[in-house]
Formats: sequence, C-alpha cells, structure tokens
Amino acid sequence: MGTRVRTVEQATPPVERAFLVGAQLKGEASPWPLEESLSELAQLARTAGLEVVGQTSQHLERINPATFIGRGKVEELKELHQALRFDVLIFDDELSPRQLRELEEALGERVKVLDRTALILDIFARHARTREGALQVELAQYEYRLPRLTRQWQHLSRQTARTAAGVGLRGPGETQLEVDRREIQRRMARIRRELEEVRRHRARYRSRRARAGVPVVAIVGYTNAGKSTLLNALSGADVLVEDKLFATLDPTTRRVRLPGGRYALFTDTVGFIQKLPPTLVAAFRATLEEINEADLLLHVVDVTHPQAVQQSQTVAQILEDLGAGDRPMLIALNKVDRLPDPQQADLFAVAGDNALPISALTGQGLSALLERVEEVLERQMRRVRLHVPHREAGLVALFHEHGLVEVEEHDAEGTWLTGSIPEQFAPAFAPYEVGWASKPPRGGKHHDA
Repeated sequence: MGTRVRTVEQATPPVERAFLVGAQLKGEASPWPLEESLSELAQLARTAGLEVVGQTSQHLERINPATFIGRGKVEELKELHQALRFDVLIFDDELSPRQLRELEEALGERVKVLDRTALILDIFARHARTREGALQVELAQYEYRLPRLTRQWQHLSRQTARTAAGVGLRGPGETQLEVDRREIQRRMARIRRELEEVRRHRARYRSRRARAGVPVVAIVGYTNAGKSTLLNALSGADVLVEDKLFATLDPTTRRVRLPGGRYALFTDTVGFIQKLPPTLVAAFRATLEEINEADLLLHVVDVTHPQAVQQSQTVAQILEDLGAGDRPMLIALNKVDRLPDPQQADLFAVAGDNALPISALTGQGLSALLERVEEVLERQMRRVRLHVPHREAGLVALFHEHGLVEVEEHDAEGTWLTGSIPEQFAPAFAPYEVGWASKPPRGGKHHDA
C-alpha cells in the first residue's frame, strides 16, 4: 500500500497596499505638475512591489514643520485609512525625522510612513547586483536612517524618562540608541573605505584606458528612457531590459565598433529621476565619476513620454550638479517607432544637429547616430602630417591602432602618414611632424577618413 503524501501549498504573502500623498507650495514654480509627479511616484511604488490604492494632494501656504501637510489633511488621511485599509503611506517629498514620527503617531502603528527618498533607496537595494552597487546603496541607506533612529527607540526613551527622572542615570533606551548610532557609524566608515578603494581602482582603470586611447561614451538619461536597450542594440550586449524604473542599477560597459573602424567604450549609467536623493548621489560618486571622465555624453530621451521635455531638463540639471554640464553631448530621441507621426520627434530637437531621432528597439537611426558619435570624437583628436622613419615602425602601428589614417605613403626613409590621433598620443609623434606643404612620393595608400 503506497504512502500518501500530503503537500502544503506555500501561501503567497499579501501585497502591501500603498496610498500616495503629494504637496506643493502655492506660487512655487515647478516644471513638474503635481499630478505628473504623483504618477511617477505610483510607478516607483509599483516597481517596489506595492499596490497603489489611492492618492491625494494639497497646495500649501507653507510646509508644516510637524506633519509636512496640514492638520486637516492628516485627519482626512486617518479617515481614508479606515476606508481603504492601506499599509503604507508614501509622501512625494522627503520628510524630516520629526514629520515621520508625528505622522506615524497620528496614523497608528499599523501604517508605515515612507517618503520618496526611502522608496527609491528600497528599489535601489532590490536592484543592486554587484558588490559595488550593494555597498553604494547600503551607505546611502545608513546616511538616510542615521538621523531617524530616535523614533525607533522613542517608547524606550519615554520609559527611561519616567523611571530615571531625577536620578541622573542614563536609561536603557538612551544607551541602546547610542550603541546603535556608534555601530552604524562604524559600518559607514568601513563602507566608505571600501568605496574609496573602488574609486581608486576606477581611477587606475581610467588612466590605463586613456593611455590606450580608447574613447568613452557615457549613456545618460532619465530612468526607463531606453539606455540599456540602446547599449544592447549597439554592442550586442545582454544588459537586462525591463519596463520598470531602475531596472538596471550597476553600470555596464561594452566595446562598440564605430563606422570608421575605431572602437569606443559605451557605458550604461544609472538612470536619473526628479528629486534624486542627495545621499544617493553622494554614495554613487565612484560610479558617477565615469560621467565626468567621459569623452562624450549620449543623452537618451524617451520622446513618447508626456513629460519628455521636463525629464530632459532634469537630466541636464543633475549633470550640471555633478560638474559634467560642459561635457560634449549628443541627444538620442528614442522610441520614435512608437510615435503616431515620426515628425513629432522634431519638436524635441531643441539641440539642433546634436539631436537625432532613433529607435533602439527597431534599429532605426542607429547608423546615423554612430556616425555622429564618431564625428564628435574625431573633433577631440589632433590632425597631423607625419614622416616616421623605418626605425620607428612601432609608431606607425600605434597610429593604425588608435588613430584615423587618411593617407599612408612610403619612401626610402620611412612612412608618410596623414590623419588624426588622440591628444594624449601627440607628444610621441611630435618629433616626426612635418609641414603640410611637404610632398610625399606618389602612389600612396589612401584610406577613407
């Protein structure tokens, strides 16, 4: 007689229900309408695995230092909680420790109160796949949580105040809080040391890369603009592509062959977003330095998004804050295949010749984009005319490897070269530069520039 096995199905944990709150000061100029900002917050919440059950907003004369929103709106939220039974209340702006504490007390222990910063940090923590990414997110989380520790021990602090009043002794709540602070500060110091080593490693890598003469193109843009899809299309890479905010977090670099035969390194950087937490920018310094060191920024814009202009302005402002506002830039107007009228992309071509319509998904416009990338990179090279003696044949090979050869001719003494080389190689060739009026022998080998 066979043994009957009884299986027990694992219950799927219920999805937490989230309610969103947005606020805007009256008379405050903002490129983002409040409803659009809340729409993006809802997308962030869904990316974090939450079910959005509702939202509310308020225009304020001033920010309430205790609860951020007005007291009347807090009472309204308590009534909404009774009706909707949401588990998480998410504010579209960063809340102070006091505001978090007051709101949690007002709504009760069953409701978690988060702000936009905490939500983004949670998403980043889910999507960090490398050791470096995990360290950067962990540091940002500690930076955010450290000033907010007091509310976690508030019940102990109150108990301490009652039992130790008048005695002059430090109670268990205060002791635990101090221990917790010291432990977090030790961890933060350790993470900063590890990230500093990452930063030094990146600097060494960039130095070797510069000596090798390989140009770097940093792909930047608003999150979900299609940066990873573009890198895949240009390089044949297999970078994760999902229709979610921050689907990829860790930067990916791939080698791409340009139309003239030269190679460039394309780096897919983390997507930007409005109200990007300063703690996150600081923690990702090592990664974002790649943007400052890039020879060219390729700004990908989703032209189908209703807030495409505002998104591109947000990216431009963040680049300015990072000190990369003056880097050479091309704009890739992506997803034109989804436009009812492809000519609509022209509305976003505010940068003139620097903006090109493309579709990373279908490949439309990618050849023209690479040609334009090559043109911009060539402008950063030095055009030279050389007569290299036979004994320096290695320099001829170096020119072929890292330069662009227009004309190559030979005579009894050596090799005549006309073309362009990266500026860092110019000193090696300086002894063999000749005037442009010099005539090489006939019958030379011509290359397409």
